[in-house]
Amino acid sequence: MKIVILQTDIVWANPSANIEKADEIINRHEGVDIFVLPEMFSTGFCTNPEGIAEKSNSGTLEWMKRTAQRKNCAMAGSIALEDNGKYYNRFYFVHPGGTVDWYDKKHLFTFGGEHKRFTAGSKRIIVNYRGVRILLQVCYDLRFPVWSRNRNDYDIAIYVASWPTPRVEVWKLLLRARAIENQCYVVGVNRVGKDPDCDYIGGSAVISPYGKVVAACEDGNACEAVADIDMSELEEFRKKFPVLNDADSFELV
Repeated sequence: MKIVILQTDIVWANPSANIEKADEIINRHEGVDIFVLPEMFSTGFCTNPEGIAEKSNSGTLEWMKRTAQRKNCAMAGSIALEDNGKYYNRFYFVHPGGTVDWYDKKHLFTFGGEHKRFTAGSKRIIVNYRGVRILLQVCYDLRFPVWSRNRNDYDIAIYVASWPTPRVEVWKLLLRARAIENQCYVVGVNRVGKDPDCDYIGGSAVISPYGKVVAACEDGNACEAVADIDMSELEEFRKKFPVLNDADSFELV
């Protein structure tokens, strides 16, 4: 599976400019299975979404659908969305045929006030795409391993983020931890640049189940990275070292 991660410098509250930037990158690549963009990639991370969040008939979502069809790929990334009077940090996974799966961020970033205006999701979402099971996660979710615990039900976890520079080493360490403990590939996509509140340096990477970096973007630069993942290697590793079979059982309440 070929995955391209886009570490973009997001223009504040300007979906058309951010889509144009993403298109420039996407059009350079062929034969890609999934393009992954950061958290709230069309606007930047906002905790006061009035006047910034997109509507349920989001133009960004329509662009994702058109691009997925045109490039015969999946498009993944979150946007700030207003739906029936509520605001969500919604991670869209758009299939080439136009089918859309989505995950509403469960762990809202209370330290930054995200919980004051946004509504948390409650449903864990795993997407089946080209024979691969993919868990959808957003930013702060990375700090809560129970929510992402692999129950032998996914192969790749995707984390899209707006993770500030002062805590970027935590981001990098936790991406590796989630890959190792869940015996899966982890795709972590963070932004670069500035918004009204924070600076971002990136640290986007694809991590193997061994905790090794498969592909990574250069810190501080708007760029992309390409990872070719051999899912048969993951299957072989799990057979050889079936650690997930010994995981503790639990229920989320």
